[in-house]
Amino acid sequence: MDTITHGIAGALLGKSIFRGDEMFTRRPMNRGRIITWSLMVGAIFPDADAFRGTFSHNDMLIMTWHRSITHSLFCLPLWALLLAAITRALVRWRNWDAPSFASLTGIYAVGIASHIFLDLVTSFGTMIWSPLQYVRPAWDLIFIVDFTFSAILLIPQLLAWIYAKPDGLRPRALSCWIISVTATLAIAGIGQIVGAPISHTYISLTIVILAAVFLLPSMRGFGLRLQRKTWNRAGLVLAVAYLVAAFFAHNAALARVKQFAASQQIEVQALGALPLPPSVAHWDGLILSPHGVYETRINFGSPTADPNNSLVSIDLSPSVANQSRPEMFPIEYSFFPNAPENPFIDASRRLPQVETYFWFARFPVTRFHKEGDVAVVEFSDIRFPHARSQGPDPFTYVVRFDANGKVLSQGWRK
Repeated sequence: MDTITHGIAGALLGKSIFRGDEMFTRRPMNRGRIITWSLMVGAIFPDADAFRGTFSHNDMLIMTWHRSITHSLFCLPLWALLLAAITRALVRWRNWDAPSFASLTGIYAVGIASHIFLDLVTSFGTMIWSPLQYVRPAWDLIFIVDFTFSAILLIPQLLAWIYAKPDGLRPRALSCWIISVTATLAIAGIGQIVGAPISHTYISLTIVILAAVFLLPSMRGFGLRLQRKTWNRAGLVLAVAYLVAAFFAHNAALARVKQFAASQQIEVQALGALPLPPSVAHWDGLILSPHGVYETRINFGSPTADPNNSLVSIDLSPSVANQSRPEMFPIEYSFFPNAPENPFIDASRRLPQVETYFWFARFPVTRFHKEGDVAVVEFSDIRFPHARSQGPDPFTYVVRFDANGKVLSQGWRK
């Protein structure tokens, strides 16, 4: 989950459960605001591990370090105690009214735990047992950057601010709607660039829903009759409901992938149903076999999809071999073949960095080509969209050899 969404989730928890106050207000700093700020800081703290990359030239830190110690359930109490001690020192210096050290420790623990949980439900993997065991559990329920989920967490907090008082209510509501529409269009543009396009129907529906959410409560003063905690608790309930819906949708998508693998008699080494934007109706079915990775898209919301088999194919690059067996199973899919073994591929697999890559990758594919006398070996993880293309990719590792098998360079594909 992205760091901004973690912070939004922490603030919502503070306001809906711990009687936290608004973070930004003209009122003096009080106990309620400190609670909300503490939940927010605790919820973003684990991503502080990203700062190490600023002072290191180790290209593999994104795999070996990120989402490890700061995301560890074993280390959680230590981080909560440390943050509570820093906060108590700050409030004593500023002479602010604040919760006790024990209460702050619990608050920070909740914030950090929310971060760990929201990272677990993505498909990136989180080393929650480090430093005792370095494995990366991933529940594959929501996309790493899920703007729908982020909106569910943020919009109730905005509504609580919009309808806190009657003065200037409609300008506030209209401004929030315009900003939300602008953000929606920007997100759609980003999705197009990274290879995860959002349909025009979904964009139009989102704009209409945002208009209803922001503007309809102003009619007859309905929104003014709801307390701030009511808005925030409604947001928390909706967020939980979204995760529950993702759980059931994931199980349904995973069953489709297993059915597909059985029908095609694929020798399965690993399989998964990974979330895709923009909603829990979209899934990416992946199957790792000895010869490569099979992929099929699942869209439960497609009006043209077969109601019994709503698996939708995609053709992602010229190198992808599309195959289907209508007589066995009426589903189209894409196949990403591994390159035939050769001395260059064998040599690259023995490199420590490539060994680390295969520890991290869940659906790896090996590619090979020549650039003059230079042999190029590429390792891609198909769960990341850029891995399907030939452009820059922070998760495709490239090793180049000269004609004698000497490594010329290695690193992420630029």
